[in-house]
Amino acid sequence: MAELPGALGLAPEQVHQVLEAASLAPSVHNAQPWRFRVLPDRIELHPDPHRRLPATDPEDRELRLSCGAALFNLRMALQGMGVRPLVSMLPGQTAPGALAVVRRGGTIVPNAEQLALLRAIPRRRTNRKPFHEAPVDPRQRHALVRAAELERSWLHVISTPEERAQLKKFVHEAHEIQLHDQDVQAELASFTGHRPHASDGIPSASAGVRPALQDEWVFRDFQGPERLPGKDYESDPLVVVLCSFYDGPLGELQAGQAMQRVLLAATVRGLSASFLSQPVEVQRVREQLRRSLGGMLVPQTVLRLGYSTPVPPTPRRPVSELLLEPNDCRS
Repeated sequence: MAELPGALGLAPEQVHQVLEAASLAPSVHNAQPWRFRVLPDRIELHPDPHRRLPATDPEDRELRLSCGAALFNLRMALQGMGVRPLVSMLPGQTAPGALAVVRRGGTIVPNAEQLALLRAIPRRRTNRKPFHEAPVDPRQRHALVRAAELERSWLHVISTPEERAQLKKFVHEAHEIQLHDQDVQAELASFTGHRPHASDGIPSASAGVRPALQDEWVFRDFQGPERLPGKDYESDPLVVVLCSFYDGPLGELQAGQAMQRVLLAATVRGLSASFLSQPVEVQRVREQLRRSLGGMLVPQTVLRLGYSTPVPPTPRRPVSELLLEPNDCRS
């Protein structure tokens, strides 16, 4: 186990806080597929190959999206410590295996918006419960679109009945494909259900209610409690597609940062969010979704947003388990 040193002018306990914030990012099934190497002049972000989901995410696309979200939290936490983060993504041979390297780029006094996002990091949850039948104000929608733009990505709001019907078709099609894929279902089962003392995965309290045939949108079964009679998921949530402007690992890392900024901006505004990831996980359906958006934008994830009751946090691995040894080149 690596010992946590100081870095970027921060004491070890401050570095611990920064990495703890980074680890609160969302990931598929809460697999937490990231690790960090801490050196005096840098913090490296690495993928954790032992936490891949080869059936659900065969190209590691969502793994990089999750690591991008962790990178955004890392940036916010450093700014909260007065450090201006200087980020190099996909650094190559200067940091073998790393997805990103963060160095000190001077000092910064965080503004009110940055501090609000930082405070939202421990409050953000993936909320799989049904949402209230209350519309999201257009001003809130604009704030979420702006959040994605600030991270050089695009948030496409599904706004017409035709778009909604088409996306719903894509979600259903991908969901059916995954339901009949035994390997995908095995990965889901390995991170859900009764897992006492687990530091990852989706516990029952965070699983939402069990899906039902009458739901207009289809949801994964995370082994949550049965719903009360007559209680359905909302029929008309705000649904958005987060897109990058180009394909490949760099676009995925950028989109992951945009995704986290959008989720934190939603949290600041009292909104809940969860994922409708199926259509971006099945390659054939993802290409259909891309064509429906005009072919230029690259869909990276689909979010459902609205108002709901609070949910508890999901478990997280301790920082000590996330550290790579300074001379360990494996990632």
